[in-house]
Amino acid sequence: MSIGLLSCESSEAESSGQQDSKPTIEEDSSETISEEESEPVEPFDPAKVDLPEGYALFDSISGDLNGDGRNDYVFMVKGTDPEEWKENQFDETVDRNRRGLLIYLSEGVQANLAVENLDCFSSENEDGGVYFPPELDIEIRDGKFYVHYGHGRYGYWTYTFRYQQDKMKLIGYDNNVSRGPITEYEYSYNFLTGKKLVKKNINVDTEDYEAEEVFTETWSDLPKKELITLSSIEDFDELYFD
Repeated sequence: MSIGLLSCESSEAESSGQQDSKPTIEEDSSETISEEESEPVEPFDPAKVDLPEGYALFDSISGDLNGDGRNDYVFMVKGTDPEEWKENQFDETVDRNRRGLLIYLSEGVQANLAVENLDCFSSENEDGGVYFPPELDIEIRDGKFYVHYGHGRYGYWTYTFRYQQDKMKLIGYDNNVSRGPITEYEYSYNFLTGKKLVKKNINVDTEDYEAEEVFTETWSDLPKKELITLSSIEDFDELYFD
């Protein structure tokens, strides 16, 4: 609050040698403050999210990640470096820029950046050898964030994250190993309980695709480790578990 001292001297006082001074007056800035506070805050618009320089939007999803009943936002971004256009195994020039994530958590009508990992995924144009490369998908479900890779007849694998202690932490991993329509193995890791479950199909060697899948189950303990955070993962392709 600024204070102004308003004073004046009347010409009559000057001529008589006397000086009149007016009392100090405080400028009332409450009206200005009130006007500033009443200015509406522009709501977060996911369609206008600011992306880091050198990245473009690849995909986006929304859902509640921290249990407050509000939509949070996950943006998959992709690099735009022209030097990352490479020749693939079919002599085609394809975009090999890597992909990554930005996660915004809602707070009131705004949303704040909670997780940034710009290069943790390979491109969608990697060589798949004799088969197509795994297809990446992201999902928010039941308050958790899922990173899912589907690999057709070879199965799939999924990483489960939960937002806790102000970080997005890896709490589970599931891997399905298949041969065509037949599931050979299922692996399930629970990093919260420290347990690993391996399910083996005892009919794995059958040539009868309609044979019933019968599984044996083996439980084991996982090594005690700190939970991995999403922001610390450099490359999902290099993320392995014992």
